[in-house]
Amino acid sequence: MSRTEGGSRQGRARALANRLAGKPLVLVGMMGAGKTTVGRRLANRLGRRFVDSDEEIERAAQMSIPEIFEQRGEAEFRAGEMRVIARLLNERDIVLATGGGAFVNAETRALVKKEAVSIWLKADLDILFERVSRRSNRPLLKTTDPRATLEKLIADRYPLYADADVTVESRDVPQDNVAGDIVGALLNHLQHR
Repeated sequence: MSRTEGGSRQGRARALANRLAGKPLVLVGMMGAGKTTVGRRLANRLGRRFVDSDEEIERAAQMSIPEIFEQRGEAEFRAGEMRVIARLLNERDIVLATGGGAFVNAETRALVKKEAVSIWLKADLDILFERVSRRSNRPLLKTTDPRATLEKLIADRYPLYADADVTVESRDVPQDNVAGDIVGALLNHLQHR
């Protein structure tokens, strides 16, 4: 990267930080969309703290998400998820990566819309399936046909994710590029508000 690109990148990041005035940024989207990886890079760019809601839920429950699903069920997990996200949205200058189902919950979605600026990291089925297939820690994909399950989740969730303030494509490029796309999309969004 040239010196002028770096300066321009820093200038855009500063401009965005000023416009946000501490308001939290919340990344939403399917499992495997890159919310954690991109979120860390975005937080670094903006000089913000990165928080992963799934890690916070595990810390609060003192068990892993698969264990919560297994022992308490999805409904209890979603209730805890909403409480944790509500608490985190009171913090300033954070980039918050949420679990794939968080924004699907109407109350959580309304809270995020009120307290933060939301970014949907949108990815197509092939990219998502390739990414989630690398790990076995996805409780919702423990089915006989994980690809069909993922396809159904996409059909159910994408109309809800579309309610996010900004949509950015997650694709197979360096995640820093996607973080840059988010900065540009947010600046554009905030100029038109």
